[in-house]
Amino acid sequence: MTQLELRVLKWIAENKLWAKWGRVHTAVYKFTGGRLGHGSGKITNLLLTTTGRKSGLPRTVPLSYIADQDRYILVASNGGADRDPIWWLNLRATPDASIQIENKVLQVTAREADESERENLWPQLHEANFFYSRHRANTDRHIPIVVLTPV
Repeated sequence: MTQLELRVLKWIAENKLWAKWGRVHTAVYKFTGGRLGHGSGKITNLLLTTTGRKSGLPRTVPLSYIADQDRYILVASNGGADRDPIWWLNLRATPDASIQIENKVLQVTAREADESERENLWPQLHEANFFYSRHRANTDRHIPIVVLTPV
């Protein structure tokens, strides 16, 4: 990927337009029970609802994920931006959340993957969503891998 392409991806990640698209994606996903918005090729999406760390209000975002046995794995890449995504900051403050996968809603607890889990999960994550490699190339920050375990 060229430096220009990496800069464009970073600009998209840090632009408010991306957040607006996320709200549209969330609305369509909820309205259709995930029939629209759950998958695109190999990439699958869920809706994550966290508790806002400042507002205390529910905050829902669409995120790509992989299923790993009975767990769900997310990457807090924020599109390669130099700051953590707000949903990850919310989960660090309050790890209890809910996810919607298609029309099924589950209560989950979040934690960051440890180093050995990271090593095992990165190849699977890259295979499921090739953008993660580009996100890693776009930032020097540590990108957390988040493990969601159903309660």
